[in-house]
Amino acid sequence: MVIAYVLAKVEAGKDSEVLAEAQKLPGVKQAIPTYGVYDLHVEVAVNTMEELDSFIFDKIRRIPGVKETITLVAFKRDRNV
Repeated sequence: MVIAYVLAKVEAGKDSEVLAEAQKLPGVKQAIPTYGVYDLHVEVAVNTMEELDSFIFDKIRRIPGVKETITLVAFKRDRNV
């Protein structure tokens, strides 16, 4: 299982539409609008890195109004930190 957090910058006035579309995508655990540099925080869970690639390049970045993304991939949860 690959867990990632995708942060997106959204065009002004498109926040609600982008949020609604992001929430519909398979693998999305939650999508939350945020204040600050990034306008949207999306938690996604997929089986492989290839699925994550597809999610980012073929799904989230193709939502009209998404200007930019940054992806944070979580490391294994069973690690002792």
